[in-house]
Amino acid sequence: MNKPNAQINRSTQGKKPRASRPAGPGEIGWQAQKSAATRKQIISAAIRCIVESSYSKTTMMKISEKAGMSRGATLHHFPSKMDIIRAAVDYLHEKRLQAFRRSIKDIPPGADMAHLAVQAYSAHLNHPIYVALFELSVAARTDKKLKKILVPAQLAFDREWYQTAWDLFPEWHSDRDAFDLALNLCQQLMEGIAISNFTHPRKTDIQKLLDYLEEKVGELKPTA
Repeated sequence: MNKPNAQINRSTQGKKPRASRPAGPGEIGWQAQKSAATRKQIISAAIRCIVESSYSKTTMMKISEKAGMSRGATLHHFPSKMDIIRAAVDYLHEKRLQAFRRSIKDIPPGADMAHLAVQAYSAHLNHPIYVALFELSVAARTDKKLKKILVPAQLAFDREWYQTAWDLFPEWHSDRDAFDLALNLCQQLMEGIAISNFTHPRKTDIQKLLDYLEEKVGELKPTA
């Protein structure tokens, strides 16, 4: 009865147990990049599901299918749908800020800043990024878990958005009240137009409103 154990003991006698090889710095970096790429793939799939099917119809299974991976692989990176949504909201806000900074920095010196800034923001509000955020905002009205994610994320975005605009338009620094009014006027009017455009687009009326908005923003600009 003891022979098998004795045989095992003899076969392993004098041998050290094989230790797992620690991953080198390059391997760790590659794994981190691969994980980040997979997470981004899942987040992008979730955003596409929200834009195409609505938030209420977006499920873990649909996100996994859209991302081209199994549900188990998705769960490995995000334990729940709300974890994906939280990451998606952060991603969408960061993309909005990046697009805003890029569009303003591309404006050449001496150009009509008010006109080009309004046009750039108008184009931004018709991008799928804003469509996804609007869909989430509507759903959050009756979804407490979603609202708990959106409210602090939106407040953080608003602070960053304001500081970004302030940094990009130094010519307004002599009159912060005028800057605040101009920024709020642009945001409220143009976001309202974008929301209205989802259900009944009126392109002619929109351009007239944008032209009038540019005129009023120009009137608010501090004189040198």
